[in-house]
Amino acid sequence: MNPIPPPLPLALLVFVVGACVGSFLNVCIARWPADLSVVAPRSRCPKCEREIRWYENIPVVSWLAMRARCAGCKLPISPIYPAIELAVALGWVAAFIAFGVSLVALRVAVLATILLGIAVTDAKHYLIPDGFTVFGLLWVAATAVAALAIGETGPFAGPYDALVGACAGAGAIAIAGWLGEVATKKEAMGFGDVTLMAVVGGALGPGRALLTVFVGALIGAVTFLLVVFPIVWLRGRRAGRAFEPPQVPFGVFLAPAAMIVLLWGNRAIEWYLGHL
Repeated sequence: MNPIPPPLPLALLVFVVGACVGSFLNVCIARWPADLSVVAPRSRCPKCEREIRWYENIPVVSWLAMRARCAGCKLPISPIYPAIELAVALGWVAAFIAFGVSLVALRVAVLATILLGIAVTDAKHYLIPDGFTVFGLLWVAATAVAALAIGETGPFAGPYDALVGACAGAGAIAIAGWLGEVATKKEAMGFGDVTLMAVVGGALGPGRALLTVFVGALIGAVTFLLVVFPIVWLRGRRAGRAFEPPQVPFGVFLAPAAMIVLLWGNRAIEWYLGHL
């Protein structure tokens, strides 16, 4: 049965809720890498430490109204903040349009939010905070049981496959990291990647968890060869330095790979098996 998209008023409500979740995601991205609480104190300007008033913290709107500048010190506010709020809001609306008003849509929206937070944090700090992965594991486990109870699993794994998938995902990336360390004589994979793949495996199951590692590696390799390598090589040449391979945060590529595999992985596997 085709899902029924939400009516316009409900879609607008989903957009607002998603934007608010995106605003909280900004707080998590800013504070968790520094081991700070995301509950207290209230949000402050990172430059002048001025406390942000509630009407200055309305997602997207306040950034536009203040012309992208702090009301206190007048210094620019990064466009990353409204971009994340808008991305989460649109992602939530897209999930409810694709899957209708359902638990599946909520699961897709929340998982995408978690993965976006992981990707941004890993890109900025080369770190995947436990806050994202612990919540992700609890969310995946709880919703797998709830979905089984109401018969609404969608593209997600059932409880048993979620358990096996979490172990398979974490184990696969841990083995890949160990092999990388043996080959390069230095740390190739952080523990955050292991816990990330436990979340992904719990959501997708064992088969698609392994496919996620492959797709993430493919995206990473293409990005490195076409984007990162030329930039680093040109900068090194201009500075007269020898080329040194940069550190690559793998979570940046595993996160989008997980969403791709969640939404289209079963079709890819069926196509592959059909052509064997």
